[in-house]
Amino acid sequence: MKITRAEFITSAASKSQFLSAEKPIIAVCGRSNVGKSSFINMLANNKKLARVSQQPGRTRLVNYFDFGSFILADLPGYGYARVSKAEKAKWAKMLDDFFARKQDISHVFTLCDSRHVPTADDKSMVEYLYYHLIPFTVIATKADKLSRAQVDKSLTTIAASYKCGKGDIIATSSLTKRGLDEVFAVIQNVIALHGGGEGGDEAL
Repeated sequence: MKITRAEFITSAASKSQFLSAEKPIIAVCGRSNVGKSSFINMLANNKKLARVSQQPGRTRLVNYFDFGSFILADLPGYGYARVSKAEKAKWAKMLDDFFARKQDISHVFTLCDSRHVPTADDKSMVEYLYYHLIPFTVIATKADKLSRAQVDKSLTTIAASYKCGKGDIIATSSLTKRGLDEVFAVIQNVIALHGGGEGGDEAL
């Protein structure tokens, strides 16, 4: 699978601006500084598509990107401590409003940091997706920071926290491209289920 075109579409600040599309919309969510922008850039093979910031909490809008056969929605990061309660409440409402439109969401990549035990916010996000029957895949980011044995132990911990199988988690690294083929396989399946064909090796 190759991504031949990926470009920014628009940003949405409220539910009235959320996109609907004939092609599948895949959302990316996770706590602040988990590596969402790096993950998106890895998929696009473009380090500059989504802006990577060293400052957590930078993404405060829903940013949409056109990947050809699917649209990717980058959601605001949650769990950043250095913002006001009002700002946190605003972010929470935006996420609630986004996921309330289940008919427009084909799949969710929910990201967690492979170096750390999932936070209460991480577990709440997964529980929310379970409860609302929204299809999702767990992505354990920054796997290049750990040894092979440490990654295996981390996946076991994450699986226990999320009450899922270890095989349901994809360990990724935007630096080494680890997990990229597995993520593309998930995307191809999403496209096929949406009616976009089997995908195979065709470029998107």
